[in-house]
Amino acid sequence: MTETNNFSSSFQDVSRKELRELVRNQLRSLLERGDLQGAKAILEPVQPADIAEAIEGLPEAMQALAFRLLSKGEAIEVYEYLDTSVQEALIVEFKSQDVLDIVDKMSPDDRARLFDELPAKFVTRLLEQLSPAERQATAQLLGYEAGTAGRIMTPELISLKEDFTATQALERIRRLANATETIYYLYVTDAARRLTGILSLRELVTAQPQQRIGEIMTREVVFVYTDADQEEVARLIQRYDFLAVPVVDREQRLVGIVTVDDIIDILEQETTEDIYTLGGGVQSGGDNYFQTDLITVARKRVVWLFVLLLTNTVTGTIIKSEEEILQKVVTLAAFIPLLTGTGGNVGAQSSTVVIRGMNTDEINALGPFHVVWREAIAGALLGSMLGSIATIWSYFLQGSWSVAIAVGLSLVSISILASVSGSALPFLFRSLRLDPALMSAPFITTAVDVLGVLIYFNLAKAILRL
Repeated sequence: MTETNNFSSSFQDVSRKELRELVRNQLRSLLERGDLQGAKAILEPVQPADIAEAIEGLPEAMQALAFRLLSKGEAIEVYEYLDTSVQEALIVEFKSQDVLDIVDKMSPDDRARLFDELPAKFVTRLLEQLSPAERQATAQLLGYEAGTAGRIMTPELISLKEDFTATQALERIRRLANATETIYYLYVTDAARRLTGILSLRELVTAQPQQRIGEIMTREVVFVYTDADQEEVARLIQRYDFLAVPVVDREQRLVGIVTVDDIIDILEQETTEDIYTLGGGVQSGGDNYFQTDLITVARKRVVWLFVLLLTNTVTGTIIKSEEEILQKVVTLAAFIPLLTGTGGNVGAQSSTVVIRGMNTDEINALGPFHVVWREAIAGALLGSMLGSIATIWSYFLQGSWSVAIAVGLSLVSISILASVSGSALPFLFRSLRLDPALMSAPFITTAVDVLGVLIYFNLAKAILRL
């Protein structure tokens, strides 16, 4: 118990990051020694999100044991913070009733997210055992298409009527606050549940007790439809600094809200997917890369690498076909890596900024042609600067102005080509309804390698008159 007391007294002396590391290490140590009371005492003052992270860092055999040390109410909170893979593993370990108690108390949007990852048969069995109200709420969310506002919203909200007084509204909030996701925004609906207005809790508590809701609410409400893409919802909340945004169906009936904590999860998920795609499909965004077995990792990565391997053989074929000119001017071969490497880097830079601009809507007002033209000019400027340096450097290395000029002009041409390709191909992919991030650095680099070698040899032939 002395160790536990020392741990508790050190809370004020460490940062949050150090505290999480301390909890994880101490928890594992105590569980390994079988000191369950000490482990339980360590977790008592820790935030649910930090407990979840500590449990995720334990070996699988210990995760269920650590989770069972939590009280029922705390277990429900912690469970919602856990990674989906850990949630699934714990479900297998629990008895049916234990699972039901936790899943039934989860918020509908978190429950729907969990059900998305579970086998269909298991989901059906769990749905049948939920309370009628929770079953209906979950089935409603699962009925919407994945990645839409309807799928990520929660129906737990507080709605008011225009003829309520401020006193009546506050009494309703007190009665329903514990069963709702947030009370900071209050939504006003008519008899048909159509959204007619919104007001904040601040506006309500500063109103006169007998003042009507219709007098203080805002009628110009920003909302989204149930089929709105989740990225669109995220941008809306980010743009207006909302804590939540209401979701309505096509009849303008209020059916739920999307809260900012869900949006943070979505932004992280979408960013992860884009980064993985930009890396050449190294992993699907829904998986934890470092918790995935190496066989699965290799299988997912080798497909894209195999495609790139086949494409790169084209470069080798082109070089082989120019064997005659290489025999006459051997020094030309020395600059092939310089040219292809630089072209790939320039193209990767262009594709990265364009894909980023697409995701943030920063380039929508400019239009594709303006963006591509801008990148072409940037490529020309970069090529001119790099080409001048490469020309001088090539002359000092090889002592031939003809070879040096061929290298310099090739670098200018390749830079322009790479900039145009890197900026134009993402737009092409988007027009084909494909993810622009698929046209990522590895693919741009490979394409520029092939075309760059062609440009280099043709310019060299013209300048050297071969």
